[in-house]
Amino acid sequence: MSILKIIFVVLEALLALNLLIFVHELGHFLAARWRGMKVERFAIWFGKPIWSTKINGVEYALGWIPAGGYVSLPQMATMEAIEGKTENHAEQLPAASPLDKIIVAFAGPLFSFLLAIVFAVVVWKVGKPINTVDTKPVLGWVEPDGPAWKAGLRPGDEVLEVDGHPVHSFGSQSEDSLTWRIITSERTNIAITYLRGEATNTVYATPFKRETKWYERKALRQIKVGPIQKALIARTITNSPASLAGLKFGDEIVKIDGEPIFSLGAIEHVEDAMTNRDAKPVTFTILRGTEEFEKQMLAVKPLTPTNVPPIFGIVWLENTNKSLAYPGPWEQIEQSAKQIFATIGAVVSKKTDIGVQQLGGAVMITRVYVNLFQNEDGWRLVLWFSVLLNVNLAMLNMLPLPVLDGGHITLSLIEAIRRRPVSPRILNYIQSAFAVLLIGFMLFIAFFDTGDWIRSSGGVREHQIIFAPRK
Repeated sequence: MSILKIIFVVLEALLALNLLIFVHELGHFLAARWRGMKVERFAIWFGKPIWSTKINGVEYALGWIPAGGYVSLPQMATMEAIEGKTENHAEQLPAASPLDKIIVAFAGPLFSFLLAIVFAVVVWKVGKPINTVDTKPVLGWVEPDGPAWKAGLRPGDEVLEVDGHPVHSFGSQSEDSLTWRIITSERTNIAITYLRGEATNTVYATPFKRETKWYERKALRQIKVGPIQKALIARTITNSPASLAGLKFGDEIVKIDGEPIFSLGAIEHVEDAMTNRDAKPVTFTILRGTEEFEKQMLAVKPLTPTNVPPIFGIVWLENTNKSLAYPGPWEQIEQSAKQIFATIGAVVSKKTDIGVQQLGGAVMITRVYVNLFQNEDGWRLVLWFSVLLNVNLAMLNMLPLPVLDGGHITLSLIEAIRRRPVSPRILNYIQSAFAVLLIGFMLFIAFFDTGDWIRSSGGVREHQIIFAPRK
């Protein structure tokens, strides 16, 4: 991808993210104007403004910390740690009623929720790309000697339950997916009920977690399985074993040494095994149209880069199992809310491996948008992801914590009950302390998000691989 294309995609991602922030803050802004409250600043991003302009007494600004946004309302609880100092103090302005404060605080999450509905209606009409093989949790790959293999699972098995919880998909964004149930399992040995042919059985798999460095997110549990994925060839690299064997676009590898395969994982496993000096050629059964034929191949090391292990030199077709689904708007909203509740429950549970370290912030969201925009159906995926993100933004902001909208509502309710506001000095201490914690948390998450992004982009790209010409 060219530098210009990368810059354009990143700008698209930032625009999409900041649209969500803008609409949320617009809710606060319009509600404050409606209730006659003083608005000093409308800011995208936190921290001291790096750009600002003033229109009709309101400063519009861009902060230096690329996460979130705010509307500075001196009649609400002060948040100088995030917003910076303002020109007016609340005591110099007419007091706002608790009801006014609640309406203004609630308007932000409300606008986020309304935007989620708008996106959901669009997705309902234009469709959401889904992986058709993911409609059922069927195993396409089970790593030999991995936890699932040792437990007795094999490619082609359909998983019905994990720890007694029914599963309906392999890795979709759902709390009923196989992947989610594995990583949130609270047991030492995970009970997996599966269907093979017409027989149902239950096995127990001991999950695996890879070792991580101090600067990496802690790994989540896995049983080393993969979904069904057709081994369809997009092209072969010049002078590679696959190229010399005559393989071409559209060919599908359906068997290895006479055994049917259900995933690319089987071919990658064969490549890994060929690092052995005594490696022998394997026989691939190729399906070309309606014709089947066999080819023997031995993976070899490329000429460059020198750190690439033996490979066959095949570039695979992606998105071979995609189709469009048309979920209803409420179905999308409900599914997003369920996933958020499930995530929060997993984070607060002491029995799962999921903690705050596994959460994502602005960097991860930007990365997801960047990846989605590069997909041929990226605009549809962006619309769907924006539904999830807006529901997330609305719900998390309603948590009753200082600095968040739910915190403002809680403080306003306390004020209504006490019939007098909380002491401005005490309020400033509380808000400032939580603001520092919030900024610290965002930086903590951004550290891991950035590291993940850098490491994921550091692999060898196919255009860098060169095989030596055969004599």
